[in-house]
Amino acid sequence: MTGIKVLEVAQFTFTPAAGAVLTEWGADVIKVEHAETGDAQRGLRIGPYAPAEGSFAPIMDHPNRGKRSIGLAIDTPAGHEVLMDLARTADVFLTNFLPDARRRLKIDVDDLREVNPNIIYVRGSANGQRGPDAESGGFDGTTFWCRGGSAWSATPPDCPRPISMPGGAYGDTIGGMTIAGGIAAALFAREATGEPSVVDVSLLGVGLWSMALNVSNALMTGTNIEPPPLNAPVAAVANPFVGLLRTSDDRWLSLAILQPGRYFADTCKHLGLDHLLEDQRFATAEGIMEHTKEIADEVARAIAAQPLSYWMKRLQTLEGQWAALQNQLEVGADPQVLANGYLVDVVDAEGTSRQLVANPVQFDERPPSSARGPLFAEHTDDILRELGKTEGELIQLKVEGACT
Repeated sequence: MTGIKVLEVAQFTFTPAAGAVLTEWGADVIKVEHAETGDAQRGLRIGPYAPAEGSFAPIMDHPNRGKRSIGLAIDTPAGHEVLMDLARTADVFLTNFLPDARRRLKIDVDDLREVNPNIIYVRGSANGQRGPDAESGGFDGTTFWCRGGSAWSATPPDCPRPISMPGGAYGDTIGGMTIAGGIAAALFAREATGEPSVVDVSLLGVGLWSMALNVSNALMTGTNIEPPPLNAPVAAVANPFVGLLRTSDDRWLSLAILQPGRYFADTCKHLGLDHLLEDQRFATAEGIMEHTKEIADEVARAIAAQPLSYWMKRLQTLEGQWAALQNQLEVGADPQVLANGYLVDVVDAEGTSRQLVANPVQFDERPPSSARGPLFAEHTDDILRELGKTEGELIQLKVEGACT
C-alpha cells in the first residue's frame, strides 16, 4: 500500500488497529488527535497497561504503530480547515466517532466527499449504522464479547461468574483487522470501477461473525449450544481424542484428532497405550465411538502421568493435531512464532528495542516491518509543512489553539 494515504480520526483500539495494519502494509496513516488531550486511550495507561519504563506502552503502540500524529482542534474553523486540506489528498478517511459527533464536527460522509469525491469513507461502530442502537457506543468487552454471544458460550453453566475476554482489546484487535481487509477491498474496487465505497464494520458484527457456527446452528435447531459444565469429561462426545487434558505438573494439553479411527494406532503408541491396539472392540471407528468414555479415561490417565515437558517432546512425531496451553510469555518465546516473524522489533522514542505482535498477513513470505506508535502530536509541524504552511502560518495556528 505504498502511496496510499489514510486520514484517521479515531480513538482507543477498535478502528485505530485497522490503521496500524495498514501502516505495516505500507500506507501513510496520519492520526488526528485532540489538540489538548490526544487520543483518550493515552490516559488509560494504568495498571498492567502502564509503560514499564519510558514512553513505550502496547496499549498505544499496538494500535498506532507506524502512524504520524497531528494534534488538531477540528471543532475550530482553522483546525477543521486543516483537516479538510489533509482530506483532499487522502485515499481513505477512517473514523469511529459516533454519528452525533460526526455531524457536529462536520466529518460525515458528505462533508468529506465535498472536498474529495474519491475518498473511501470508513466507519467503525459498536452496533452498525441502522437499528435502534445505531447512535450508541460500545466497547469490545460489552458489544463484541457479551452482546455478540462469546461470553455466554465461553462460560460453563456452573461457573460462579461469566468468563471475561481473555485479553485486553481482544475484540478490538480482531475488529481492526477486519476493517483493514474491508479497506483493501474498497481500494481494489475503486481501482476497478472508479467508485469510492463507504465501508462499515461494527463490533457487534465482528462478534457475531466470530460466533457464526454456533449462532447459525442455534437458529437452525431452535436450541442453544450449551457450554459444558466445569466438571464435564475432557473428551468430546464420540471421540476420545478431542479435549483438554491435565498433565502431572498441572499444565494442560489440547488434543484435536478429529478422525479417531485413522489415527488410533499412532495416538495409542505415542501415549503408551499399546495394549488398546490388541482390544478388538476398538478395531473400527464405530467401535471407538461406542467406547469413547473407556478410551478417554485411559488417555486422561496416560497424560496425567507425565509433565508437560515430557509430552512436548514425546508428541513431536504424533500424526494427529495437538497443542500445549501456553501463557503469554511462552507464546512470545515459541520457536514457531519467532521463526515466522510473528513478533516485530520496534525502537521506542528513547532508543530502546521493543517488540509488538505483527499483523498476521504476510506477502511474498516476508514478515512485515513496523515502527513504534507516535508520541502525541509528534508530527504536527511536518504534516503542516507538507500542506504548504509557512512557519508564520504554523505559529498562528498554534496561537489560535487550532493545533498542537
